[in-house]
Amino acid sequence: MTAAVVLLALLAPAAQAHAAPTPAEIEKQIDEQWEKLEPVIEEHNATKLKLAKQRKKADELAAQLAPLEQKVQVTRARIGALADQLYRGGTLAQVNAFLRSGDAGVMAQRLLVLDQLAHDKKERIADTLAAKSALDAVKQPLDETIAQLTKTEAEQATRSKAVEAEIAKLNKLRLQAYGSGSGTGELAPVACPTAYPGGPAGKAVQFACRQIGKMYGWGDAGPSTFDCSGLTMAAWAQAGVSLPHNARSQRANVKSVSRADLKPGDLVFYYSDLHHVGMYAGNGWIVHASQTGKPIAMRRMDAAPIHSFGRPA
Repeated sequence: MTAAVVLLALLAPAAQAHAAPTPAEIEKQIDEQWEKLEPVIEEHNATKLKLAKQRKKADELAAQLAPLEQKVQVTRARIGALADQLYRGGTLAQVNAFLRSGDAGVMAQRLLVLDQLAHDKKERIADTLAAKSALDAVKQPLDETIAQLTKTEAEQATRSKAVEAEIAKLNKLRLQAYGSGSGTGELAPVACPTAYPGGPAGKAVQFACRQIGKMYGWGDAGPSTFDCSGLTMAAWAQAGVSLPHNARSQRANVKSVSRADLKPGDLVFYYSDLHHVGMYAGNGWIVHASQTGKPIAMRRMDAAPIHSFGRPA
């Protein structure tokens, strides 16, 4: 019995040391990790925007190449035909014919023809070289753009896998705490919006409020899942206003408003690096897509460090 008591005493501290973390501890871990992860996600979104612009530029350059390539091919074909002509019934044969002719007038006329052929050949060669130079001038930036696209897309693919792996870890932690749930608390503790502003802002904020309960999905802009900038982008699209899929870029594309002038539909930007954005719902509340494993919900506006406020329209 004494040995059993000693054994239990030794095992008890170990059991306590390895006790499963409480839901509150897991939520704290998730929040800490998410603050590090969300800036990476928003940077990923920004890079996708840059890639789209580069891809458009590459397509435009490729369109410019087509007529230049055709011009080079046509000019080369003409030079080939001329070379074949000179080879078969060439300049040397014609000169010999001229020398055999005793008529000075005929000889002069034939020499003029030869000179014209040589001049035409030189012009065509010059045209080919000019067209080839123009082709190379356009093709070089295209090749550089495509090489950069290939490199960046490969880097993005690697980063996407890393982000997805981190999100999977966070979801696993959350499932350990809540089973299949997403947390506790009301998603919309007050009316959303608290007051209807009408106009484009009214359409935007009503759309955002209707998404409450849908899950966060990084890099997504609906219709089933959204990340933070994806939600605000999709909401303002309902009002005919185009916003980029990135919180920092959205801040650069909207006019600033003061806290005192906030209206439902305005955007609230968070943190010094602008890696989060929510939509003002009125009376000190926002609706936002917060983080993986959590549904879109309302939250007190001041629950996180505010950077600034913006109005799309």
